[in-house]
Amino acid sequence: MDLKKDEKRIFSLHILYSIIEGILVGTVVLNEFVFIKTLKGSQMQLAVLFQTSVIVFIFTALIHEILKRYKKKHILRVTALITRLPLLLVIAFPREVLPVEKMLFFHYLFLGIFLFYYLAQPIVYPIINDILKNNYTHSHFGTLYSYAITTQKIVMMLTTFFFGWLLDNDPFSFVYIYPILGILGIISLFLLSSAVKTDYLQFEGKILSLRESLLKSLKDMKAIITVNKPYRDFELGFMLYGFSFMLTASIITIFMVEELKLNYTSIAFYKNSYNLIAILLLPFFGNLIDRIDPRKFAAFTFLTLLMHLFFMGLTQYSPYYFDMGVYRFYYLIVIAYAWMGLFAATMPLLWNIGSAYFCRDDDAGAYQSIHLTMVGVRALIAPLFGIWLYQYIGFSGVFGLGVCLLALASAVMFWSLRRDRWSKCTDSNSKPAHYER
Repeated sequence: MDLKKDEKRIFSLHILYSIIEGILVGTVVLNEFVFIKTLKGSQMQLAVLFQTSVIVFIFTALIHEILKRYKKKHILRVTALITRLPLLLVIAFPREVLPVEKMLFFHYLFLGIFLFYYLAQPIVYPIINDILKNNYTHSHFGTLYSYAITTQKIVMMLTTFFFGWLLDNDPFSFVYIYPILGILGIISLFLLSSAVKTDYLQFEGKILSLRESLLKSLKDMKAIITVNKPYRDFELGFMLYGFSFMLTASIITIFMVEELKLNYTSIAFYKNSYNLIAILLLPFFGNLIDRIDPRKFAAFTFLTLLMHLFFMGLTQYSPYYFDMGVYRFYYLIVIAYAWMGLFAATMPLLWNIGSAYFCRDDDAGAYQSIHLTMVGVRALIAPLFGIWLYQYIGFSGVFGLGVCLLALASAVMFWSLRRDRWSKCTDSNSKPAHYER
């Protein structure tokens, strides 16, 4: 691959950042299991823990305006300190389960620490998108991004295996691991800040107040959604997918712990197995997303998660398994996570850079901020609603609803593509379905 000098520099930094982030993600991926299995948190608290990881995106549109006023390098470094330092407080957690009234304090402290941790996401993701969009050429964008994601997933897989093994030997080993993550998280964001070659203030003219910035963000969002119909359809499909994903995320955690009785090592195996599939397929899908309409790519992605939920729910009626040492293999769960591997190979590309295919280079940050804001909007409702539904209709009902929402999301993508093909046949001057970058 013939890369320009700047592309090589940014790609090297991107890879180093991905390695460190792989360690963080590989550990945090077992976060909900630590909370419910070791700390004995409640089901509603578990939903709140998941909710904190996504509800922060509701501030993305406002943050997009704020980012224009400050240099990205400074923003990344301040964000590193504010969001990663609280992880050092985990060292004060007990090394055994205390009475319920005493554990409650540590439940809320755990939730608070990770609320701060996840606050980095709506700040960091748009900046990454902007850095990469303006440094990678169109023909290399998806491919280079897939290489970085592949590297991150390899590191994540190894970390998840090691952390799962540690937790089975000492369920409270996270007390020492999470503070280390805090230090690594600071390093990773400082490293990313060095990828900002030209750092300047984007805001011109009068500096708006926070209220004015929010109103402007909402106005810009409405204008983009109204004018760019393919992007609007893309976000509608994502909204349906997102509700399905958030409704079922905490339910899957409860299902694997309480219904399937899996230990940390087995849970780590299932998560690693789908990441291994993703690692093998990411380069292929990274090349594919550059070649097809992102709505077609989205439809396939939604269908892979649909199959994952289908086989996950079916396990309740066919709970057959065999043991191999400390590992427990449920036949249908193995199939479910094979589909999850396909999902994990496509969704990182679609979620992180999918919106960039609908806009010009200069608008990448704005489009991604809308995309992430919608994540926060659905997070206001879906996680807690999923727990409430589970308490009334059980595992099967929630999984079934998730499957229906994903089928509808895929249908919206195909309908949007069909509408554009019809428009092109009836209007020779119609614009392309999405921008060529």
